[in-house]
Amino acid sequence: MPLTFLTADRAFDEAADDIALPHHDENRWRRPYRPGPWRVGAAALLLLLASYMLVAAVIVALAGALSATITAAVSAAVVIALALRVLRMGTWVSAQGLRQVSLLTTRTVPWQRLSRVRTVQQPVKWLGLPRTVQGQALVASPDGKEPLRPLLTDHNADFLGRPGAFDRAADAVEGWAAHYGR
Repeated sequence: MPLTFLTADRAFDEAADDIALPHHDENRWRRPYRPGPWRVGAAALLLLLASYMLVAAVIVALAGALSATITAAVSAAVVIALALRVLRMGTWVSAQGLRQVSLLTTRTVPWQRLSRVRTVQQPVKWLGLPRTVQGQALVASPDGKEPLRPLLTDHNADFLGRPGAFDRAADAVEGWAAHYGR
């Protein structure tokens, strides 16, 4: 079973530099970059923890404690769901607009409501932690509304140590904004 949310559309990687929107189905939500090693590593650690929890549930079930078995199995299911959500986090684009997926919330803004999308130099969070460092961020400004949190930064879990990947992803999102925005 292919897990399409784990990888970016291959067309983004294989497209020539002069093609701004390498896509076939513009209405499908897609992440214009691959998840970074920090994000995949965190999800892998969560899945490893869930596997230990499931083994513990089996051991507890063999011991005959039904309520503890259910607690361990439900806890493992929550950790698995958390790992999948960590993998889905990021910026997604389609013809409808721009979607920011975070751990607990998802925010979608139509392209027509964004006044501009651009890359700026500013203090950014390092791996989403409270510590900030000077870096690049892709920011979007909606019409007359509070600015969105940075769409992408060069120090987040997808792009830390991968400046070329950040540049390609920022160019792809800016290309979608130029094509579908005003």
